Amino acid sequence: MSAWIYWPLILIAMVVVILGLILAAGFTVFGERRILGLLQNRYGPNQAGPFGLLQAIADAVKLLTKEYFLPGFVDQKLYKLAPVLVVVTVLLSFVVVPIGKGISFAAEFNVGLLFILGLSSLHVYGIFLGGWSSSTKYTVLGSIRTIAQLISYELAMGVALLGVVLLAGSFSLEDIVLQQHIAYIFLQPLGFIVFFIAGIAETNRLPFDLPEAENELAAGFNTEYGGMPFAMFFLGEYLGIIFISCLTTTLYLGGWHGPWAETYPIVGVVWFALKTLALLFFFIWMRASVPRVRWDQLMNFGWKYLLPLGLVNIIGTALVAAIWM
Repeated sequence: MSAWIYWPLILIAMVVVILGLILAAGFTVFGERRILGLLQNRYGPNQAGPFGLLQAIADAVKLLTKEYFLPGFVDQKLYKLAPVLVVVTVLLSFVVVPIGKGISFAAEFNVGLLFILGLSSLHVYGIFLGGWSSSTKYTVLGSIRTIAQLISYELAMGVALLGVVLLAGSFSLEDIVLQQHIAYIFLQPLGFIVFFIAGIAETNRLPFDLPEAENELAAGFNTEYGGMPFAMFFLGEYLGIIFISCLTTTLYLGGWHGPWAETYPIVGVVWFALKTLALLFFFIWMRASVPRVRWDQLMNFGWKYLLPLGLVNIIGTALVAAIWM
């Protein structure tokens, strides 16, 4: 009988978390536009509500009320599946992220890091299928770029993560945070740089937004999408930015650790949020400051620089760990 009482509470908590993440993505878009306006000396959104605070809701209403048009030349099943796959895989990735002492979005897995890497691979399929199923040359080229870019940078990201795993001795994100008496950014500075650059590439953000280079590919893999399906791709991108910021905070910035966080878990949640917001600001700052690279530069940087640096980092970490032990 008690299980039947808890199930509705669990479902309500799941709905609240999902809606909270979607709202966070919407207001990340709003925040990005306001910050870009400030950095580029122009107005950001300022008409919908006080200070433009209702702009995110206005955008959502606009996209929800647009006509859903299904082109006749697309592969209908894959075309409909792709945006759903993008959003679902990112939302599931948040499940294992600890945001406070004994507090996570949903659950604690002892192989949480492997769970996240598996979902990131599925996320690639969503973007690829969106472009491939649209059956036009620009969307297919965007899909091909996506696969090449994400495979290249996922490899560097995975190698960088091994240094953290060696130090913590666990794939559990909760254990990794608990082991950070000293934030791993100080013990793994090279690993942090490799991981964060790879994370920017994984989210297709400037300077690595080649899969949707609008001046070359007419918006790339999502060219044939409009209305709510386009909004789902857009939502997936900004959820991905939030997730990479959360994961970087967890792995390298001590997670929820901070003054009074051990005694008061809610203070740990505040510290986690502040660190995540700082990384989100860096994502936006990069968009305002760094130009898009060429395709050959993108691939060369991943294979010739990031991957070797990641390997150097893991070899150095293994040697230091062996000597220390």
